[in-house]
Amino acid sequence: MFASSYNSKLVTAEEAVSSITSGVNLSMGMGVSEPPALLRALAERVRCGELADLRLYYFESKEHARETILSFDLLDRVQPHCMFLSPIERALIKRGEEEGRTLVHFVPNHFSQSARFLSEHIGIDTFVVTVSPMDAHGYFTFGTNNDYGSTVARTARRLIVEVNPRMPRVFGDSLLHVNEVDAIVENEAPLLQVPPAPSKPEDESIGRRVAELVPNGAVLQMGIGALPNAICRALANHSDLGIHTELLTPGLVDLIERGVVSNRLKALNRRKTVFTFAMGDQRLYDFIHDNPGVESHPVSYVNDPAVIALLDNVVSINSTVEMDLTGACNSEVVAGRQYSGSGGQLDFVRGAYASRGGKSIIAFHSTAHGGTCSRIVSHLSGPVTTPRTDVHIAATEHGSLELKGKSLRERALGLIALAHPKFRDELLHDATRLRLV
Repeated sequence: MFASSYNSKLVTAEEAVSSITSGVNLSMGMGVSEPPALLRALAERVRCGELADLRLYYFESKEHARETILSFDLLDRVQPHCMFLSPIERALIKRGEEEGRTLVHFVPNHFSQSARFLSEHIGIDTFVVTVSPMDAHGYFTFGTNNDYGSTVARTARRLIVEVNPRMPRVFGDSLLHVNEVDAIVENEAPLLQVPPAPSKPEDESIGRRVAELVPNGAVLQMGIGALPNAICRALANHSDLGIHTELLTPGLVDLIERGVVSNRLKALNRRKTVFTFAMGDQRLYDFIHDNPGVESHPVSYVNDPAVIALLDNVVSINSTVEMDLTGACNSEVVAGRQYSGSGGQLDFVRGAYASRGGKSIIAFHSTAHGGTCSRIVSHLSGPVTTPRTDVHIAATEHGSLELKGKSLRERALGLIALAHPKFRDELLHDATRLRLV
């Protein structure tokens, strides 16, 4: 029954994108769920002059998009509207500036709200995404990427899926029925992998400090990179941890396999590891495949501060580009240029603090650029990603500080103590000049 429906919608990638017209809003799966065959076919139509004035909305692009729809030679006809910049967009922005052109349009957002504004405020004509193979009951799954994709897939006028047998089959609110799909393309391709970043001594020091702030039984939200991996290693002797996280990473999988994570104390999705997108190595993808202990859910659920607040003892761990002397964070702009995006940082900062027994931690190196500049500054060089009124705990390799209830004077002096020693005198001078102390 479902096989016949599947076969009736099975087409080549070229046929699948042939109905797309110029001047429409498109969206694609982010990260690992980018569909390479569909993006190649779409890029070829643009390159041949068949399509123009395409507005492409997405988060965090990877290699497949870079090599196809985000190719530099297409960006006079494709307008990338990105909501979280990767190195790909940063390179395009720099090249555009050299030529006096705007090649990438950044769209500020909270990740938790992305599915809604893509569906309600922007309106998507066609959504393309990679999914896992269909089962006997007619269901695909969104695999590594639920995020905004599972919602936009159903609100877009047209949904085209690329079935990759290597995409893991994932439990939770991840099912997509063949009857919801307009066209199907088959393409086996290796999943994109993100190798672990090399660890620095500061990472290990911060990891130990942060681990001391995490009680047994806590529910974790963690980011990606060398520092979160170091924190995960430092949590190896904890017990009964839970996971409710925007991003599932190899470091968190390590904790599950060590028996550190049980999820048994969670008030929601008990005994289940919950995430909205996963990115890492093949071991991670193998781990989540057909694993009933792991669930993916839409970002509108996972990152909703009201949902996070229903869990007890949530510990949210994020990083920042810089923090000013009052505790405000700029986590998305570097040297005056948009570097990434706000993502889900504020979602989890607020949700964790609203959780009974919860806390949010902003953990970061005290310096940047090889130690030549301080990440604790007198004035932010970019927007306020997380307001000073929301920041709970700050941590660097030099210590940690709880900001809640602290006066401006106490904040400034405490944060100066978290700065690298070679910048403390200058920061104290700035704090005095700003009448914070």
